[in-house]
Amino acid sequence: MTEPPQPPNQPPAPSGYSHLPGPPQPGYGTPPQGANPYAQPAAPPLAQPGYGYPPPVPPAPGAPQSPGPGGPRGRRTAVIAAAAAAGVLLAGAGAYLAFAGDGGDDPKPAAQSAPPAAPQPSGTPDKGDGSGNGSGASEDLNAGRKQGEDKALWLKTVKIDGPGAGVDSGGQWVVGDTVVKSVWKDLVAYGAADGKEKWKLSFPTQICSVTRQTTADAKTVVMYKDGESESAVCNRMRLVDLKTGKEGWSKEVPKEGIFDIMTSPTLGIAGDTVAVSRSGTASAFRISTGDKLFGSNGAEGCKPGAYVAHRTKMIAIATCYDDDLTTEVSDADPVTGKKTWTYRLPAKHKVTSVHSLDPVILDVGNEEKKERAIVVLGPDGRQRTTVSGEGTFETECTNGLFRSVEVCETSVVDQNTLYMPTSPGVGKANEIVAFDLSTGKAKWRTPAGDGRTLTPVRAENGQLIAYRRATPDQGGEVVAFPAAGGNPTALLRSPSGTAAPVEAAFYKPKIDYVGGRLYLSTALLRAQGTDEKLLMVFGK
Repeated sequence: MTEPPQPPNQPPAPSGYSHLPGPPQPGYGTPPQGANPYAQPAAPPLAQPGYGYPPPVPPAPGAPQSPGPGGPRGRRTAVIAAAAAAGVLLAGAGAYLAFAGDGGDDPKPAAQSAPPAAPQPSGTPDKGDGSGNGSGASEDLNAGRKQGEDKALWLKTVKIDGPGAGVDSGGQWVVGDTVVKSVWKDLVAYGAADGKEKWKLSFPTQICSVTRQTTADAKTVVMYKDGESESAVCNRMRLVDLKTGKEGWSKEVPKEGIFDIMTSPTLGIAGDTVAVSRSGTASAFRISTGDKLFGSNGAEGCKPGAYVAHRTKMIAIATCYDDDLTTEVSDADPVTGKKTWTYRLPAKHKVTSVHSLDPVILDVGNEEKKERAIVVLGPDGRQRTTVSGEGTFETECTNGLFRSVEVCETSVVDQNTLYMPTSPGVGKANEIVAFDLSTGKAKWRTPAGDGRTLTPVRAENGQLIAYRRATPDQGGEVVAFPAAGGNPTALLRSPSGTAAPVEAAFYKPKIDYVGGRLYLSTALLRAQGTDEKLLMVFGK
């Protein structure tokens, strides 16, 4: 196999494009019901089809996957080093690239069977009165806590009779002494210390898109549908002050053209700008006023199908209408949308995920040739290096059918280092690997321990903060790894005993560690009219 052709403005690319053996394996099934209803896993999304991307009109720049019930599932991507997977073909020296779950001898978990038909929505979810420790269970969450372990502060449950596909609950924001959670048609704020409800903001219809990003003064934009029918469209935006629960402006996202069908929009925030990307079309708005700043139709050259925004940075991912429908990536000024550099991908390659915007780190692939690579760009948009390393790496980027790419939550970048978790496999531990962005090579790696899973959370003070997932017999941990590698320091240890199986049952939770407290929450609720775990908090 030969190296893909390089665009004219790029230096010869390091190797890293190679063959993919096939699509991802189905997701984890739901374990049998146990005695403790709150120790059951949150509803896992349905299995995804393989890497590819459906034919939007105009063509979308991302490589989407089909969504699970009520929301998308994160994309699984992998980088596998030489001889790591049978049947993978080498395209020059460097890394192999494949989907997590492909190759190897790990057993393949079965997909979850379809749930029974659900009752029709019945209105407001029952969240209790906000008193007590926030738990719907009568048991003591700290029973069986061992010496040296910290406390389970509270557990919040919900009971919703919702649509049969389940409902999204992916929003989680920690603001001061409050944690805010999206729950179907509501945003609900709870006191971080005691779980008591502080405020609730109800939307007229189902919340259909959120971003966990906020402005400097803790405001965010939430999208909701334009009606209750099955044909309702996710095209309404509302500004929310997460400190107070007060709403600001509300408006409909104007169409960029006749092909703007507003399917599965994604949101991103850069400064005072919110980007709304959907199905090969994108727009940007000023957060403080709601005024439109720019969009796909007004762009020069290739058409942006997505604006990816994070913190102060923004990039555009555009489709060029040449014979190959070439993908072009450029920086984008968050106020004007203007670009100062462009990076054109090889023919037939698409951006499938974004690991970082500072620096720009892209996951790119060619569906037809089953090639994939993780590319690091310099500040001028030129290809700097590719990332390669031994192991299968999983990146949760919440991409679904027609859904635009976003910055991956489990990829952390700090001080010229990219931290990525490997895919754990069934019943097996994973690792976190630190990559040097100057060379693309692994600097160090650390295992999670027997049967455990490590997830990067964020970097601060020259350290990587990570969450070690609980098992039914042992509580989870928040640990800090030195930037140079070495033994981690435990920042928080969740209790064993009663709390451990409840904590372990959160399926791919939203994770925050702020102010010495660990926050875990569910991103998808079954909404079958029974109590379900929503949010669990641990602290000293």
